[in-house]
Amino acid sequence: MSIKENIEKVKQTISQRREETIFQEEVILIAVTKTVEIERMKEAMEAGIYDFGENKVQEIQKKYDSFPEEIRWHLIGTLQSNKVKYIIDKVEMIHSLDRLSLAEEINKRAKEIGKTVKCLVQINISQEESKHGLSKEGALEFIGQIAKDYPHIQIMGLMGMAPFVEDKEEARRYFRQMRELFDEAKQLELGNGMMKYLSMGMTNDYPVAIEEGSNMVRVGTGIFGTRNYA
Repeated sequence: MSIKENIEKVKQTISQRREETIFQEEVILIAVTKTVEIERMKEAMEAGIYDFGENKVQEIQKKYDSFPEEIRWHLIGTLQSNKVKYIIDKVEMIHSLDRLSLAEEINKRAKEIGKTVKCLVQINISQEESKHGLSKEGALEFIGQIAKDYPHIQIMGLMGMAPFVEDKEEARRYFRQMRELFDEAKQLELGNGMMKYLSMGMTNDYPVAIEEGSNMVRVGTGIFGTRNYA
C-alpha cells in the first residue's frame, strides 16, 4: 500500500474507534518520521498530515527547512537539556518533559525568545526500567510545580506508552491508568497550563488507546512501513 493509502486506513480506524467510545473527542494523528526520508514525508504531507513526530533533535534540524511553516513538529523522544536550544524555536510541542532540570532549560530558552512552549509530561505508566518518564505517583506534584514555577512552559497533557505486547488487550490496563491520571491532572489549578491532550497509542496498539480515551496517537510503521533503525 502507498503512504496515502496507509494514512487513509489509519484515519478510518481512528474514526471508527472514536465513534465507539464514550469520549467522542477529535484524535490528532502524529506521523512518526524517525529515519523517514524527506521525500516520503512530503508524500504524507500531500495526503493531509501536518503533524510530524521526531525522536531526535538532529532529525528536526536536518529536515525543518525542507517543509512549510504549516508543519507542526513534535519532539517525542528523550530530550537532553543541552539540546533544547536547537529546537526551542522550531517545535510545536515537546512530549517528553519528565524532570525539573529539563523544565529549567526549556523555560530559560523559551524566555529568551519570548515564547511559551507547549509540553506534555511523560509518564512511565508501565514502570519499565527501559522507559523514561515520571511515576504516576509523582506526576501530579511535578505538574503543579511546573505550572507554579515555570511560566514559559504550558502543560498541555500527558504522554505514555504501554509495553509492547502481542495481545493488544494487555495494553488496555495501562491506557486506563493513564486516563485516570489525566482526569486527576485536569482538576489541578494549572495557571498557564491546559490539560488538553492524552497522547498514547502507537502502530501496535493505538485502536485500544483510543477506546481508553487517547486523543493523540503516534503512528510510524502503520504509515511508512517497517524501517531500519540501525
